[in-house]
Amino acid sequence: MAKVVGFFELNNTFAKKKLKILFKIKMQKILGIGNALVDIMTSLENDNFLENFDLPKGSMQLVDKARSSRIYEGCENLKKQITAGGSAANTINGLANLGAKVGFIGKVGDDKFGKLFSEDLVKNKIEPLLQISNNETGNAMALISPDSERTFATFLGAAIELSADDLSEQLFNNYDILHIEGYLVQNHELLNRACKLAKENGLLVSIDLASYNVVEDNLEFLKGLTKKYVDIVFANEEEAKAFTGKEPEAALEEISGMCKYAIVKVGSKGSLIKSGNEKVEVGVIPVKSVDTTGAGDFYAAGFLHGLSQNLSLEQCGKLGSILAGKVIEVIGAKLGIDTWTEINKMVKEV
Repeated sequence: MAKVVGFFELNNTFAKKKLKILFKIKMQKILGIGNALVDIMTSLENDNFLENFDLPKGSMQLVDKARSSRIYEGCENLKKQITAGGSAANTINGLANLGAKVGFIGKVGDDKFGKLFSEDLVKNKIEPLLQISNNETGNAMALISPDSERTFATFLGAAIELSADDLSEQLFNNYDILHIEGYLVQNHELLNRACKLAKENGLLVSIDLASYNVVEDNLEFLKGLTKKYVDIVFANEEEAKAFTGKEPEAALEEISGMCKYAIVKVGSKGSLIKSGNEKVEVGVIPVKSVDTTGAGDFYAAGFLHGLSQNLSLEQCGKLGSILAGKVIEVIGAKLGIDTWTEINKMVKEV
């Protein structure tokens, strides 16, 4: 036993993997990597705004600084809420508020939005693994339609500068799961290195496929990455169809053949989950939808938390449904203390 522990202390990756299997060590630390953005939540009076700015409803469009400024000016008189955001960051925030030990890798500018983002991580007990850029922090204009659907006009700013060279093996030490947002897919080198380092350090790799148009534009790369590295895939109906060309049930089957855990979210019908030969369907909790921003991110947080606690697939799905349901009852992806108290009580009863 002393020899094995010695190897572990020397951070021998092979011994580390074997110890996890032998002693069934719970996967408690989860690392996120994604675009470090500030969300500018904006409630639209109607969808004419989207048409005027050529923004397909429900999509995520990358925009340059000039176009971002024009969109911001166009909704100057509309109600706004500014918070730290980004898909993977939202998931990690959800996990932190469930009591998980977490960290986040991203890049921000040395400006007020960058400070806001960093302070939000620390406030939520998230280990900030942030690179600092000379360029300004990115933002996501989240445009919320009257029916609660959201459309993103995203200016990546400093976030897009996160590169493979920014990643080192040390960042992945002592973590058990790496969660990646699909919006990083434009940087193939970054994603390949992140996945490679994660695997070399014995981590499971989780990816949220992000927006359907992002999947369509990077289909072959995403499929190759999934088959080679990914253990957990999260997708909604549109993303799953873009990824496989199939409807939810058939898409689930195809995705599950590429990874260990496949999750297809089907909106108000809940989610479909498959791992190996086990397949479950999980419903939603009753809620009054206000804004769907963060629903997928928070579903991933609930599911990953359940997985880190060795819960069943059904229990993992139920935790995902609880978090997704609660976040769509508010504007944006930030929940208050009272809501988190309620959520944690519900989680314990699953």
